[in-house]
Amino acid sequence: MNYKDTLHMPKTAFPMRGNLGQKEPDMQKDWDRLNLYEENLKKNKDNEPFILHDGPPYANGDIHLGHALNKILKDFVLRYQTMKGRYTRYIPGWDTHGLPIETALAKKGIKRKEMELYEYRELCYKYAMEQVERQKTQFKRLGVLGEWDHPYITLTADYEERQIKVFAKMVERGLIYKGLKPVYWSPSSESALAEAEIEYQDHTSTSIYVAFPSVTENPLLKDANYIIWTTTPWTIPANLAIAANPKMQYAIFMVNGKKYVAAQELLEKLASDFGWDGYEVLAVVTGKDLELEKYLHPLYGRVSPVILGDHVTAEDGSGLVHTAPGHGDDDYKIGRQYKLDILSPVDNRGFMTEEAGSEFAGLFYEIANDKIVEALNREGIILKAQKFSHSYPHDWRTKKPVIFRATPQWFASISKIKDELLDEIKHVDWLPTWGEVRLSNMVTNREDWVISRQRAWGVPIPAFYAENGDAILDPKVIKHVAALFGKHGSNVWYKWDAKDLLPEGFTHSSSPNNVFKKEMDIMDVWFDSGTSHQLMETSGESYPADLYLEGSDQYRGWFNSSLITGVAAFGKAPYKKVVSHGFTLDPQGRKMSKSLGNTVDPIKVMNQQGADLLRLWVASVDYQSDVKNSSDLMKQISESYRKIRNTVRFMLANISDFDPEQDYIGYSMRGNLNRVMTIKFEQLKRDILKAYDDYQFDHVTRLVMPFMINDLSAYYLDYTKDILYIEDEKNFERLSVQSTLYDLLKDLLILLTPIMPHTTSEAYRYLPGSKEVDVYLERMPENYVHDNKPLMDAFEAFETVRTVVLKALEDARAEKIIGKSLQAKLNLSVTKAQKDAIDYLDMKLHQVLIVSSVDLHVKDALNVQVTKAEGHTCARCWNVVDHVHDDELCDRCHDILKGV
Repeated sequence: MNYKDTLHMPKTAFPMRGNLGQKEPDMQKDWDRLNLYEENLKKNKDNEPFILHDGPPYANGDIHLGHALNKILKDFVLRYQTMKGRYTRYIPGWDTHGLPIETALAKKGIKRKEMELYEYRELCYKYAMEQVERQKTQFKRLGVLGEWDHPYITLTADYEERQIKVFAKMVERGLIYKGLKPVYWSPSSESALAEAEIEYQDHTSTSIYVAFPSVTENPLLKDANYIIWTTTPWTIPANLAIAANPKMQYAIFMVNGKKYVAAQELLEKLASDFGWDGYEVLAVVTGKDLELEKYLHPLYGRVSPVILGDHVTAEDGSGLVHTAPGHGDDDYKIGRQYKLDILSPVDNRGFMTEEAGSEFAGLFYEIANDKIVEALNREGIILKAQKFSHSYPHDWRTKKPVIFRATPQWFASISKIKDELLDEIKHVDWLPTWGEVRLSNMVTNREDWVISRQRAWGVPIPAFYAENGDAILDPKVIKHVAALFGKHGSNVWYKWDAKDLLPEGFTHSSSPNNVFKKEMDIMDVWFDSGTSHQLMETSGESYPADLYLEGSDQYRGWFNSSLITGVAAFGKAPYKKVVSHGFTLDPQGRKMSKSLGNTVDPIKVMNQQGADLLRLWVASVDYQSDVKNSSDLMKQISESYRKIRNTVRFMLANISDFDPEQDYIGYSMRGNLNRVMTIKFEQLKRDILKAYDDYQFDHVTRLVMPFMINDLSAYYLDYTKDILYIEDEKNFERLSVQSTLYDLLKDLLILLTPIMPHTTSEAYRYLPGSKEVDVYLERMPENYVHDNKPLMDAFEAFETVRTVVLKALEDARAEKIIGKSLQAKLNLSVTKAQKDAIDYLDMKLHQVLIVSSVDLHVKDALNVQVTKAEGHTCARCWNVVDHVHDDELCDRCHDILKGV
């Protein structure tokens, strides 16, 4: 007889190789066929809802690794909450307006200024929708389930209608106004920008120290020169004041026969910078003493005042600040106090206007820098000029420098609701916790939000102008326009005349002839996406959402704009909890970019290795910080995946002949070592469920991997082979092990489903017994409390013994004393406490240690001696025994086969 045929060797059709890149698309078709998303909604419809509101990605181009990180993290949450039994809808969204789409059309040769605006916008609409469909397919390939056929898109008529209604609520609260003040202006985009659209890059600028001559009868200041410092010489034409700190000490001093004024504490530094051999201080005054003194602008003969401001410091420059209210926030604020004009002689493309004078008019501001320095040099008043590199604001879309420029813009007042915003931030749960401080600081330091943009592709600002130029912001009119947008789309704004957009019979005192003009600026795209929370109200979900989960850049972006519009319109933050993640980097910590060639393409990874590999990577990193990826790192993830898959396969193979309905042995009857594994697994389950609840997905994998590798593969699955393979098919001990394996495997598959749903879905099909049509319809396992401290203490004591034995066996193998461990005999000395623990566990010691025999002694210390077992090797179980029967079998195998 071939005794191998009598063994219950592992059998399963679950393949060793995943081939996920090829198989996952078919699995996803099965999920669609089974309506898994809808079935879960039906199953949980009467349960507590969980709302994750999707931050809309921008619809342009293929998804990148950052997109994959974000969407996979969200899917972890959605799947877990669904499997907890929560009613969890997922409505994906897209952000679709703005400059990148205009730029994409320009690259295709489309010239917006050569066609009707509504025609151009129709092309933008078409392009954006194509991008939505493209990205939708790629996001679904990640394994993300949701309402993909009914997403929210910021360009749809119903969305735009709701957005304008939020705008109307803000108007009703008096938060929207039009004003002339400096804003970030992008010459490359020809538009105003919000702070969220600014990024800082290194930039080379020219810094100059200039001496402006005093105009006064004050004998102390007569013939003096105020030393100012600036890093933006192109703003010198807009200079309307010099600012001093009222409490700072200022020296009036002589150098080389000339009189100057500067901060006293900076004199030594200035003398060194200018190469002065010495100076004579004539007097010291406070900044307050200089207030409303006059000086002459050297290029224009304009007489301007010295004014006071607390923003002036002695950290840089001269302690006297060149002030151009049209080109700086502090300058603007102090200029208003002193009723200064707002001069901004730069056009929307960054070219100097006639207001800058004929010498500079028509020059791009960066070129004007050098020309202005030359002109000041001719006047003999430049004390020093030099190039320097520093961090400077850039347009995040075009990557070109921006300027501060005063233009008429629409603003949302932050200052009026600042206390509300800060109070709401305190009531939100932030992960990481520093998110609260970060957003609070941003709100604290913000007065207004510039919401207008000078572009074509976006939602129009529903304002009208009367005949005298007054802006008309009437909530009733705005709501009327919102209804028109809902019926016709926002392109109606560009197709219809102003009179047709107004309510029938509308009149205004500033337009006696009933002639009106419509605003042509569009809204900031952050207003578009920031009002997406109104979706909750219209989709039957409760406001606020349970969770917003986005990249850390969204503290200045979507988290910020959503908070402002949510509090302004509904009096409450739109989220209960905010979780943020970092950026994707290469192994050297560099930002991924095509130019560096260091990108990891998620589409390529999915096609070659599978989405589950990408998902396992996301679950292996501390996503709250910046995360690294590369082909080498994905190979490491592939190895981890292989270990998980092989362990699952081995467990499936050993319960293929197990019928849970007929063969299941309850926990209390399984024997101590099986109960130990169950208790250890219950502890693991508790920790995993807590990790999911705490959004610590990397903890899930860090908990699962050691359990599968050490507790299962290297211990339990190893020693139980002697039971599973050898004993009779319905042997009680064998069924006890199989029952334990069944419980562990089923719950492991459920616990891992949020992370690697394709693999668990595939493996679940091979799980014996009656079950759901897919593992995703299972519910997260309950935590049963199998508390048995004496048992676990005994096992811990035995583990100490086992560790020493394994080391001794390894040494014996290296010394060629034994080959396989079943060739070993142990002479094992243990302490009394260890012997009591072994007795308490009531186990076959040689079987658990996977040796042929053990001589056990009680002594003062733990000691192991390994010798080669003497006797006969059983032809079936390979144990070395004292004797075998004529059939070359040991007593156990002989008795088992007698019953065959």
